[in-house]
Amino acid sequence: MATTPIGEKLITADQFLRLCEQGLVKGELIKGVIQETVSANGEHGEIATAVIFAFGSHIRPNRLGRVTGTDAGVLLERNPDTVREPDVAYFSAETLPLDVKVRGFYEVVPDLVVEVVSPNDRPREIADKVAMWLSHGVRLVWAVYPSARTVAVHTSEGPSLVYTEDDELDGGAVLPDFRCLIRDILGW
Repeated sequence: MATTPIGEKLITADQFLRLCEQGLVKGELIKGVIQETVSANGEHGEIATAVIFAFGSHIRPNRLGRVTGTDAGVLLERNPDTVREPDVAYFSAETLPLDVKVRGFYEVVPDLVVEVVSPNDRPREIADKVAMWLSHGVRLVWAVYPSARTVAVHTSEGPSLVYTEDDELDGGAVLPDFRCLIRDILGW
């Protein structure tokens, strides 16, 4: 059971969406409590954009699904509600048919999530975020570590693997035939 600090009222995902649309808050909703976020650094944005571009170049022409970036919330839990914002998410056409318009938060979990690790992110926070995505059914999570120039690949089926900038990432069974060099998403 979630506890709420004295005097703090839990809000729903619908209330949170209205606040976001009005520009009153930016962040995530964790068990009914708003967790405001600040903008990440330029490197973070460039890496997320590079991943989106690499995914989009493969996914859109082949009509495999859709790709989103941050600000596209995913509703993970109700009562109390939790809405998280992955840096990049891929939803296969099987998970979320292409003809479905999403006007609010996504109410299905992505097939693949990419989290770009910021310098102020603590290792425990990243581990918890990866575990959270996997526990809700995300099949593949990539944690990109710009300062180490590595990517940790996580699945619920086996141990995590860490790749360096000289390696190639692939989408495995989640995103067949997708490949990209890690150095291409990390930049110079």
